[in-house]
Amino acid sequence: MERLINFIYEYRAFFTFLFLELLCAWLVIENNQYQSTRYFNSSNQVAAQLLGFSQDVREYFSLRTINEDLARENAELRRDLERARQQLSLPLTDTARINQFDFVSARVVANSTHLYKNFITIDKGARDGVAPGMAVLGDGGAVGKVKSVSERYAVLISLLNVDQQLSGQIKRTNHFGTVRWDGANIMHTNLQFIPRHATPVVGDTIVTSGYSAVFPEGIMIGIVREASLKPEAPFWEIRVELAQDFGRLTFVEVIMSKLKSEKDSLELVTIGEPK
Repeated sequence: MERLINFIYEYRAFFTFLFLELLCAWLVIENNQYQSTRYFNSSNQVAAQLLGFSQDVREYFSLRTINEDLARENAELRRDLERARQQLSLPLTDTARINQFDFVSARVVANSTHLYKNFITIDKGARDGVAPGMAVLGDGGAVGKVKSVSERYAVLISLLNVDQQLSGQIKRTNHFGTVRWDGANIMHTNLQFIPRHATPVVGDTIVTSGYSAVFPEGIMIGIVREASLKPEAPFWEIRVELAQDFGRLTFVEVIMSKLKSEKDSLELVTIGEPK
């Protein structure tokens, strides 16, 4: 305290000058309309800029919460949309099939795109109802399937994985085949086993076929960019541009199929274990 008093006493002349300057400025503003108007306009502008900057900072730090809320709302909208689509093609009494799909939003915490076998880690696990084999969507379309889970996390096999296969079909003609990545380009994949008599063209939309109980029918996969047929070849060579940009994957939705276990158990009894 003594040092503060000594500092003020030592610079008393400067503080007196500063006080008088502020007093003079206040008197000028108080007694002159032009200066008063300019002062208040300037001060209001500065205050508005400071408030705007402060609001921008608050909004930036709240983006994570906002994104999580939006992702959760998107999952609910997908569920309602899928139920409405099922109601159009099924009897209203078949509630189990109408409500067979549910969607859970999750945040991506790890993602690889530079390997031949890429994986994605999300922040939802067994305690959220996530289980191996469940399908996963992004904001652009199909992402992959759940490979393994812990209590709070799950690891997905990305579509950018040479071991991953997905049943897809050409939306225009309904011809179905297998979507499989060749490890060459993270923006493109291949649609295999489309028969020779089919007529795929550049620009065709490729969607999930719905032949497994994992993905609902009609989920976006990509757009045909190249389609060629070699002489005597039984199948087309089709290059598909993926709808989902895996390089900017932030939030995904896990699809919970309530009828998958019933379908799998019936196929196991009828067909047996896959070789």
